[in-house]
Amino acid sequence: MFKHPLWLVGFRPFFTLAFVSGAVLPLLWALVFSGAVALPGGLDPIRWHAHEMFYGFGWAVMAGFLLTASKNWVRVRGMHGGPLALAVALWLVERVAILLPLSPFSRVLLNAFTLYVVGYVVWTLVRYRTQDAFKDNGYFVAGLPLFLFAKNALLTPELWTIGTTLTIGLFRLAFVVMFERTMTQFMRNAMGTALPRYAPLDYAIKTAVFLAAFEGFFPAPLAAAATALAGLLLFARFLIWKPLVGLRRFEIAIMYVGYFGLVVHFALVALRYAGVWAGVGTLATHVFTLLVMGVVIPGMLIRISQGHTGRKLLFTRSDRFAIGAMGVAAFARLVLTQVAPGLYLRWIEIAAVGWSLCFVILGVRLVPFLFQPRIDEREH
Repeated sequence: MFKHPLWLVGFRPFFTLAFVSGAVLPLLWALVFSGAVALPGGLDPIRWHAHEMFYGFGWAVMAGFLLTASKNWVRVRGMHGGPLALAVALWLVERVAILLPLSPFSRVLLNAFTLYVVGYVVWTLVRYRTQDAFKDNGYFVAGLPLFLFAKNALLTPELWTIGTTLTIGLFRLAFVVMFERTMTQFMRNAMGTALPRYAPLDYAIKTAVFLAAFEGFFPAPLAAAATALAGLLLFARFLIWKPLVGLRRFEIAIMYVGYFGLVVHFALVALRYAGVWAGVGTLATHVFTLLVMGVVIPGMLIRISQGHTGRKLLFTRSDRFAIGAMGVAAFARLVLTQVAPGLYLRWIEIAAVGWSLCFVILGVRLVPFLFQPRIDEREH
């Protein structure tokens, strides 16, 4: 059973789950938000939505990425076979457990997947640290275990704000590290352009973003300063990373859009803490989910699902249409909710359909690759 290609490497089953959850969860949320569907259990709809966005969909992507990347980072094979199947089973159990009344038993079920995958990844990075190709993986070693605290805080009404901000902050850190490792490579390989790298600036950005993850623990003025500093440092590097060149090619441009979306997110968070402007409907949070996660993750799924199955990297017309649907979702959720808040429910529905359509279209093309052997005859 575990010889099937699906169980050879982490991205295969978890990206499959990402496509499915990315297609289903937004539509279910729109139904819940409109009142057409009531959730079982004791968790209120907003906390369920946040949990499933980050720890359902988001961690399906994160697990697939982290369990695969260890092969390149520390030159050891990532989780596969039975242990990988167990990780998938724990993710599925969590999707059921989140609908049960919160209790000590359901808390165990809700933490098992994260504990299992985080423990494996951190253990791998620590054990093989002497052969790690990326010396800044210490940020993952420090940050990944914090997801366990953030997750449980998000589920606790009294700690909801801290849990949400810490969760978003830790995802921000993961994206910043990923931008550093991929954008320079993509620009060099696809555009023949070398992006300037300054180690002090790179480490200042990662440290500032990591510290900003704790914004929920800070008084408002300090939180505003921390998030503003992280955003300014990111923006400075954005300007020297030749955005006008990167925007010339679609597959590179989406990375720049996601990077700039992160800058905008930090600016909006800082403005909110400063008491200047918060927008309608958790605007800063949804800039991150739609302009960063919603744009960058589809590109990641397209690249890895093809490249790691031995296929030529292509962004087909349907892929571009899918990411365009995500753009419509972002416009509805981020712009139209601000200019016409009286139609807020309608914009939520359009955003949900756009997000879901993106992952349906991509999934139809890419999921079959995840169930098939590599076409270059390599095992994994």
